[in-house]
Amino acid sequence: MTERLYSVEQVAERLGLHVRTIRNYVRDGRLNAVRIGKQYRIAHEDLEAFTGRPVPAPVREAVERRRHSEVSSIVQIEAISPEMADRVTSLLMGAAANRSAGDDPLRIQTVYDAERARMKVIVLGGLADTARLFDYLEGVLAS
Repeated sequence: MTERLYSVEQVAERLGLHVRTIRNYVRDGRLNAVRIGKQYRIAHEDLEAFTGRPVPAPVREAVERRRHSEVSSIVQIEAISPEMADRVTSLLMGAAANRSAGDDPLRIQTVYDAERARMKVIVLGGLADTARLFDYLEGVLAS
């Protein structure tokens, strides 16, 4: 079966109308539909006949997907001074900001707890970018 069938909700979303409006069109006979169980299904061809123009494929069918992976990491650094925490924050933010336009986003957030002399670095980004950032962080902390 190669015929594309749409639910009332899908048709309403495509046409920018309320679901009840589409159901009324079906009940009034203005839009052909098939009842399957308790739900209506509208054929692609019937939808095109109703609108009087070709109906494009849904966005999620038209978008080509590419494989993507992302890392979420929290790094906790103990016994760090406020000055070093500021330095680490500045360097990491600078590294995240100086990226090419086509690169995947790299999001960094830092939190410093002065009472405990503890810093947390939260990183969200691609695998390779995050690994490079951690190498950079390790070098900064070792110096």
